[in-house]
Amino acid sequence: MVDVLIEQVILRNSTDIEKLLYIWENSVKATHLFLTQDDIKMLIPHVELGIEGIDKLIVAKDKLGEPLGFIGVENKKIEMLFISSEHFGKGIGKLLINYVINTLEANLVDVNEQNPQALEFYKHLGFEVYDRSETDEQGNPFPILHMKFIKDKSVE
Repeated sequence: MVDVLIEQVILRNSTDIEKLLYIWENSVKATHLFLTQDDIKMLIPHVELGIEGIDKLIVAKDKLGEPLGFIGVENKKIEMLFISSEHFGKGIGKLLINYVINTLEANLVDVNEQNPQALEFYKHLGFEVYDRSETDEQGNPFPILHMKFIKDKSVE
């Protein structure tokens, strides 16, 4: 794993938000293959507002301070987790999940059913599906799996 610094971001400037939006788009293009380019463009303003307004925003940074990925938590629910695709599989997502479980007591997450990588990732860390919705929050036909943290596999 690369050297990673985990930092909670309180003040969010436009440069920070731009970098995190880039990571979001990069990650989504690699994992959300069911989304078209138009879908992604339509989601950008929602994601930008989410990054600006999320209660707890935690960023994983390299030793130069550049973001590698981020996680957002609101009321103990993981609302967003995105890792730059060039850093997939290096333990950054697990590090962020462990941080929010242990520090913020996060225990809920929603996953796109059409993103099997994310589903398996969360299952591996101890989350289980407890409900399903036919559409996403915007009413689009992208089924959502609602998951909760059941057991502590995060230390494995």
